[in-house]
Amino acid sequence: MATVSDVLADLDTLFQRRGIDWYVFGAQAVVVFGRPRQTLDIDVTIDLAVEEISELAVALYESGYEARVDELEQFVRRTRAAPVVHAASGIPVDIIFAGPGLEREFLERAVPVDIENARIPFLSPEDLVAIKILAGRPKDLEDVRGILEKQGPALDEARVRDILERLERALDRSDLVPTYESLSRL
Repeated sequence: MATVSDVLADLDTLFQRRGIDWYVFGAQAVVVFGRPRQTLDIDVTIDLAVEEISELAVALYESGYEARVDELEQFVRRTRAAPVVHAASGIPVDIIFAGPGLEREFLERAVPVDIENARIPFLSPEDLVAIKILAGRPKDLEDVRGILEKQGPALDEARVRDILERLERALDRSDLVPTYESLSRL
């Protein structure tokens, strides 16, 4: 049976063949940069126009992925997300289509990580901290604690603050930087 590592390597092959930049975020990134988590789902962001979903859907199907929703193409056009499952392993994969702004920056800063026999791009720890604070659920904040603990002084705190300040301005919020500062003092 295929493992998460196998599916990541498979996705890397698929995206490289098609010239698609991508990165892993979510729980699998937390496993790499923070504390281990019991989860098998995979979240990725890709740099592909939503209009190109037809070609990607065919490539996914040919590579052993099945849609988890009816009418995948219409779903992607509505949500910018393609929920699929790796048929052989049953591992769910959520493919997010990058939008302008921060997601494009995140693609540029993706960190390659050796996972078994593949070099997989992951969301940087700084960017991961920022999106986890933005999500703000208790499990996300616990993930941030784990990332801060594991990364320690290697984490670029100025970058985290910059991203959070930009998000605060864009979303008319003022709670993101204080949340980060509170978590980083623990």
